Amino acid sequence: MVLHLDKGIQRIVEAKLEKAIEAYGAKSGTVIVMNPKDGAVLAMASYPSYDPKEYFKYGDEYFKNPAISDSFEPGSVFKPIIMAAALDAEAVKPDTKCEICDGPLKIDKYEIETWNREYRPDSTMTDVIIHSDNVGMVFAGQKLGADKLYDYLDRFGIGELTNIDLQGEVNPGLREKKTWNIVDLATASFGQGVAVTPIQMAKAVAVIANKGKAAAPQVVDKIEVDAWEEDIKPEIGERVISEKAARAITEMMVLAVKEGESKWVQARGFRVAGKTGTAQIPVKGHYDEEKTIASFVGFAPAEDAKFVMLVTLREPESSPWASETAAPFWFSIAGELFPYLGIQPGS
Repeated sequence: MVLHLDKGIQRIVEAKLEKAIEAYGAKSGTVIVMNPKDGAVLAMASYPSYDPKEYFKYGDEYFKNPAISDSFEPGSVFKPIIMAAALDAEAVKPDTKCEICDGPLKIDKYEIETWNREYRPDSTMTDVIIHSDNVGMVFAGQKLGADKLYDYLDRFGIGELTNIDLQGEVNPGLREKKTWNIVDLATASFGQGVAVTPIQMAKAVAVIANKGKAAAPQVVDKIEVDAWEEDIKPEIGERVISEKAARAITEMMVLAVKEGESKWVQARGFRVAGKTGTAQIPVKGHYDEEKTIASFVGFAPAEDAKFVMLVTLREPESSPWASETAAPFWFSIAGELFPYLGIQPGS
């Protein structure tokens, strides 16, 4: 079997991942690098892992692939998916002003707050993505509505297997349509109350990077046996959102990198579209106040992406915030991918 995996990129990812786990004191981590145009998986790594040459020294827990077999609540990396749906449905525009962003929002018996408890009245939808405003995302979700939101999540592949050509993929699933209440709609709008696998999350953001069209993740490029060869064709799916909506959310994500909480680690001179995510971990019916999964998802160059990459760090001890852990980790890998893939400054 000839794989899409690129040895050079895989080596970079594995080395950077091991260093990040140590530097940030995380329990584990995962990285996926894909070509969004055809779904080719260029690198996939998780840590801790095992040495295939001495597999017998490791317990069974090391033999699953967390990139396709573990699920997590994505938090703010989910926001571009929701906003893309709202833009595509024309429920909002980039300059639509949030009418409820002047303070915490009461939903049933719960109070929705921003991550830093700072509020910006009349924020535009672009501002909402830049500042990762939970209340603003609830506004966008309410404008879209529960049924349409569910339909868009289904189109993005959330709640469905990606059918990647690897064994062990799981699907956390979604609540059934028509059963979502006002709290479900609100929390899903900022990435809580829903679960995804890393490969589902990477595939969904790849839709945006690919100007609105989906491509199934694929590891095997072709099969060769003696003189016989079978080329495994990419599986390009339906259009999920319009090219106009994809351009709009891409520009929002570019501004999130330039002006958001992780702007201090941006790769100056490069047009990167990205989003941080800091998600609390659900434990026995509530969220752990101290333990988080920090993540960053992004693609470059923004207008003609050569790669989309998702990184996750479970329970980093140095800081719970993705802007201080997952974001610098992402850019440490991207800094080596740019020259490797021939991505020039200004692109």
